[in-house]
Amino acid sequence: MTIVPEINVRLTVGSTAPDFRTEATTGEMIDLKHYRGKPLLLSFFRNGACALCNLRVHQLIEKYPTYHAQGLEMLAVFESPHSSILEYVGKQDAPFPIIADPTAALYQLYGVEVSEEKVNATMADPLGQQRIQEAAEHGFRLTPEPGSNFYRMPADFLIGPDGKIVEAYYSDLVGQHLSFEAIERHLRG
Repeated sequence: MTIVPEINVRLTVGSTAPDFRTEATTGEMIDLKHYRGKPLLLSFFRNGACALCNLRVHQLIEKYPTYHAQGLEMLAVFESPHSSILEYVGKQDAPFPIIADPTAALYQLYGVEVSEEKVNATMADPLGQQRIQEAAEHGFRLTPEPGSNFYRMPADFLIGPDGKIVEAYYSDLVGQHLSFEAIERHLRG
């Protein structure tokens, strides 16, 4: 994996998305520079076994045909080893690349936080409990992933064709992501 440069702070709208080069779980080489000229949704998830993350991937898969027809590309990043992604997320057969980042190098590059407080707040929040129930209804159960960073928070970045960030969304609760309304607003221009 090639990453340039190292950033430890939250990214903001208008900043250039940090470049990286890495391999997807399919073996395909992913170079962020190759996405220039198209809008890109770059989503950071917790770990491959995360029920709420798998629910969001399921939702993205459902939206993909419409979004892709409008030119949107998608990349999903998980702080898990390749084997875990295949075991959990891979069962969904996502039409977009999934990246295993067990060392959290990309998370650091994009300033994606770790927060025990926010994860605990999710478990106590009624909306968090509702999301957990919705995930279970879709077949995604709360499953611990040995060795995973349980306290990682999700984040989403909508990157414009010029490589600039047009939406930077850092979650306050697990299961929160950039809204589909915000994505669709940018796709409409």
